[in-house]
Amino acid sequence: SGCFGRFVMNENQIRKYYRDKPVKPVYFTIRNDSVTLFCATTGADTLPPLLMVHGAPGAWYGSRNLLDDTILQKQFHIIAVDRLGYNKSKFKGRRKPVTSIETQAIAIHEALRINRSFKTGVLMGSSYGAPIAAKMAMMYPTEFHHLMMLAPAIDPDREKFWWFHKYLRSGLLPKLLPRYIRTASAEKFAHEEELRKLHNEWYKLTTPTTVMQGGRDYIIDPENFEYARAVLRGKEANFIFLPEGHHVIRWQYPDTVRSVLNSTQVDVRPLNGVEY
Repeated sequence: SGCFGRFVMNENQIRKYYRDKPVKPVYFTIRNDSVTLFCATTGADTLPPLLMVHGAPGAWYGSRNLLDDTILQKQFHIIAVDRLGYNKSKFKGRRKPVTSIETQAIAIHEALRINRSFKTGVLMGSSYGAPIAAKMAMMYPTEFHHLMMLAPAIDPDREKFWWFHKYLRSGLLPKLLPRYIRTASAEKFAHEEELRKLHNEWYKLTTPTTVMQGGRDYIIDPENFEYARAVLRGKEANFIFLPEGHHVIRWQYPDTVRSVLNSTQVDVRPLNGVEY
């Protein structure tokens, strides 16, 4: 639970948090035959989208400080999703683990249906959300003008396990743990294989990319930063290493994240062949 810890919130805590705030999120639930995707948004839907993908475990409110950012609200239609299996998002009617990076990417892409700008957007993926965001950029290259990966868990040879994982894998503990921990554990056990699939696809990434990594990240091995340098060699990419940074960069360095977002160049041309 170290990745999420203090960001676990129930409905009462969310209401209390937003009670006196001048801007409150607008909520949407997108449904199709397979997916129930919950989204929290701020900013006008006629602005370019900023689509934020959380890690494991997580939920939309893990990025609430960026949703609440009054500067970003004037520049972006900010969309924070619950990934499949977390909080209020479901796959085929159930909040069950969805370990496929591709399936998660296809589902989260549906969030763009609530944006009315017809402009390209920014994808931001944190931790386990970073490879999902990267996969989306590969699959929908004309719909995003920038990809941000914060503390990305992308190196298949650097998947970190702790002493208690052997008990989770054995089935001795899962029934005693919260659903979000069980879901995150299922993703972790499948993550190395999923990242090996993605390893052969980085050549497809054409979206300008920023990678940010903290040197004191005890959850994601900082060597993932070097892996990002290797797979993005020769591409339009910017690498920001924060020696004193911990894992949750969007909370520890919000000004740095905002600065990168402010520098991205929006494609003001309507998206060709895309209707929402």
